[in-house]
Amino acid sequence: MGEADIQKFKNSVFEEFKNNNKNGDEYWSARDFCKILDYQKWEKFLSVIEKAKEACKNSGHNELDHFPRMAKMVDIGSGAKRDIGDLQLSRYACYLIVQNADPSKKVVALGQTYFAIQTRKQEIQDSVQYQNLKSENEKRLFLREEMKHHNLQLASAAKDAGVIEPLDYAIFQDHGYKGLYGGLGAKDIHHRKGLKKSQQILDHMGSTELAANLFRATQTEEKIKREKIKGKVPANNAHFEVGKKVRQTIAELGGTMPEELPPAESIKSFEKRKDKELKARND
Repeated sequence: MGEADIQKFKNSVFEEFKNNNKNGDEYWSARDFCKILDYQKWEKFLSVIEKAKEACKNSGHNELDHFPRMAKMVDIGSGAKRDIGDLQLSRYACYLIVQNADPSKKVVALGQTYFAIQTRKQEIQDSVQYQNLKSENEKRLFLREEMKHHNLQLASAAKDAGVIEPLDYAIFQDHGYKGLYGGLGAKDIHHRKGLKKSQQILDHMGSTELAANLFRATQTEEKIKREKIKGKVPANNAHFEVGKKVRQTIAELGGTMPEELPPAESIKSFEKRKDKELKARND
């Protein structure tokens, strides 16, 4: 992404309305967010907030950590003021709100992309382990482990949706790849990257490609849970849609399409070298 694109991203309407509380934590005023998302009535926006709160609880997060109440004082005449109430929305709360807001609004679609990317990016960057990584291979290893963890969660969500048999799950996974890789399934990607049948695609991805696939996996899991998707076909379609959305986001930010990224050395080879180096230091 070029310098101009980065600046445009930083100067988005969502960044302009960002605040910091006394602890230095970022937040958005729910009253401001209502206006940003072009909701004319606060009461109607409250119904979106309630859906977001429910999604927050269903995802295992504490609602009060992301939607705490704060005062909002307004003039009522003769120098008097009244507290009409407001909420201090975390980045994750904003993400859940745009996922439950009216998708026909252009600003909502923009918000879905912005907060999905920024929320996941922040989660990774906030990780102390990731902050200490220096080399590309160390970042790859970190993201590969994240991918293993989230693939298990995605498999669990897919199973709850009705994707139970191994063949059905392989088809489900292929739909995610096809959305992200412009119609290419797992076999096509293997061929495109010159990999052997025994080689796993994820083991030969660079950090950029792994991050895109990690984003695909986490967002599909949340979409299945949030929308309570049931049935193999709806689950497959959801995975494809998320993959396609990630691809669109890469294009909008001027990134390289994942199928165009060169294959990296096997992450397992790096793991073996790392283990040998660690053993040599301990001997």
